[in-house]
Amino acid sequence: MQIARYRTRNGAVVHGIVDGDSFRRLPGTPFEGLAPGLAVDLRDDVTLLAPVDKPRVFGHGLNYVSHITETNSPAPTRQMLFMKPDTAVIGPDEPVIYPHEGRNIHFEAELAIVIGRGGRRLDSDQARQAIFGCTCANDISERSIQSEEMAQGCLLIGKGFDTFCPLGPVIATGLDLDDLLLEARINGETRQSIRTSDLLFSTVDIVGYLSQAITLRSGDIILTGTPSGVGSVKPGDRMEIILEGVGVLSNPVVGESGGHT
Repeated sequence: MQIARYRTRNGAVVHGIVDGDSFRRLPGTPFEGLAPGLAVDLRDDVTLLAPVDKPRVFGHGLNYVSHITETNSPAPTRQMLFMKPDTAVIGPDEPVIYPHEGRNIHFEAELAIVIGRGGRRLDSDQARQAIFGCTCANDISERSIQSEEMAQGCLLIGKGFDTFCPLGPVIATGLDLDDLLLEARINGETRQSIRTSDLLFSTVDIVGYLSQAITLRSGDIILTGTPSGVGSVKPGDRMEIILEGVGVLSNPVVGESGGHT
């Protein structure tokens, strides 16, 4: 099943189950139930939005064996986690803003876990049941700032600029999250391509570990890391993140307008 969040022509923001070229509208959020009502919206009549509204976003570093090798880094013995503000979240086709401070901005294709059932100190079975589905994510990163932050033992601004977390186009349920094809294309050229079986820490491991400290909530987003092949982008580029069973998340890169503040 695929579920979209979208804006109708009259400005209403709703969720719907994908049914070919239309959406069967849900009465509330997908976390409240998946029984659609009678209303149907045509795809051509709506604007797709980020699949969750203002989610908490947890990020994961160095979680693909290929990326660990690419960066010549030691494999983490403890999961490397960080957070991105909800103001970083945008939806399909919305522009990623290349900020004035940007010197070396990278794309990062990622599988994003969507939490459906919250809780704390979840065991493996509970962590598996907590996963509602997944969506595509692009963990945009300003590497110059990120490197300076990490050298001082912190990480926020390099990952946290507004628009630095595109999500979408839909949430997919019922997939094997640990064996999906994940790809990134920049201006039509494939730059990342790997199966999520290359993850060092599995999706269930990540959910369970995070829940030992933090109570998870419905609608939380957990980015699971990026594989090898990351690289820089510039204004004018178009980024596409492709996840098997989910679809294509496409966003242009646009330079920030106006002067410095």
